[in-house]
Amino acid sequence: MNIPITDLPRVVIIGAGFGGVSLVNDLEKKPFQVVMLDKRNYHTFQPLLYQVSTSGLEPDSIAYPIRKILKNNKDAYFRMADVEHIDSDKQLIHTNIGEVTYDYLVIATGSKTNFFGNKSVEDNAIWMKTIPQALNLRSLILENFEEATIAEDPERKKALLNFVIAGAGPTGVELSGAIAELRKNVIPKDYQDIDPKDIHIHLIEGMDKVLPPMSAKSSKNAKKYLEELGVEIHLNTFVESYDDHIVRTSNKDLSFPTETFIWSAGVTGASVEGLKNGALMDKSNQYNVNVFNQVEGYETIFAIGDIALMVSAKYPKGHPMVAQPAIQQGAHLAKNLLRTINKQSLTPFEYFDKGTMATVGRNKAVVDIGKIQFGGPFAWFVWMFVHLWFLVGFRNRIVTFFNWTYSYINYDRAARLIVRPFKAEKIRSPD
Repeated sequence: MNIPITDLPRVVIIGAGFGGVSLVNDLEKKPFQVVMLDKRNYHTFQPLLYQVSTSGLEPDSIAYPIRKILKNNKDAYFRMADVEHIDSDKQLIHTNIGEVTYDYLVIATGSKTNFFGNKSVEDNAIWMKTIPQALNLRSLILENFEEATIAEDPERKKALLNFVIAGAGPTGVELSGAIAELRKNVIPKDYQDIDPKDIHIHLIEGMDKVLPPMSAKSSKNAKKYLEELGVEIHLNTFVESYDDHIVRTSNKDLSFPTETFIWSAGVTGASVEGLKNGALMDKSNQYNVNVFNQVEGYETIFAIGDIALMVSAKYPKGHPMVAQPAIQQGAHLAKNLLRTINKQSLTPFEYFDKGTMATVGRNKAVVDIGKIQFGGPFAWFVWMFVHLWFLVGFRNRIVTFFNWTYSYINYDRAARLIVRPFKAEKIRSPD
């Protein structure tokens, strides 16, 4: 890999998500050589992927070059690589571009889409965990609108204008609201030959409320906002299959012909091969870690973020798989690595819950901060401020802010471009 030999202890970080970026920033100007590995050369701000997929933002607004993150650290190196295997005995990592040794290894690979063994959904649905997938979804939505303008078969047109989303967590709720706003604000101007009333948005959830992780009040408010936007919500309903452009559910009387079925019903850890069986939880595909984020059975291998399962009395199922635990664990691990080389004892990680929030649409959002829950326009402005604050890069913050301002004033979605056709070219990525 052409990494210089050094007397400094080498920290290899697999993954440039929120945890990896937090860690590498806090290791800057510390006595370590840092090697970051990722299959892409940019960090993705995943909470705003849904805005890329619904034409609200261009992808470069939520992506930031990894090398630019590392530019001020003369002892930090980036290699664009697929990690294939970890050899813990030799402290060696095998990738598609070569091998690299480590003194300390940090696994920050995040999560991937979980289909719960449903092969028909995995093969035929579309999902959204990466920027290429968000662009696929954007193209699919716009292509279906274009096809609907010329469709002569009523059943075909119905399938093109039916949007079905499985999973009413934050991603499903935000996608549903964004598509509903496309129907309300864009379709009447761009597609005069499509009646907005013919566009139906169905949100399917297996539990008895939307936004299951949030408070009852926020869930109730989110449901009300979605219904105001015309989203049709189906609770206590599970998707059983998606074949021949038909979504079939656990309710035998409820099925949907659709050419846009979006799966946002769950995630699982994106683990790496090589560590012994006890380190990895079979069900969640996460690494068992102690309070220092050390992977079970290893002193020099750590896991942070979505891939780490840290069980405690307060979090018996581990921390929520969102950005804040990853960011906080990355910053805390940087301090513990420094303590390690200084022969000091490690300090345990304690998660500070800064709250949960989700946006439904224009002037509609919900926020839970401890025992405080609120919704509406103020929650929407709080949501926008927090997301702008945590975007990586000043340019991205400015561009996103101006895009949001433009959209708010003009009721528009400016990025309605089919630059990489999805249906025609069948561009697909499994990860």
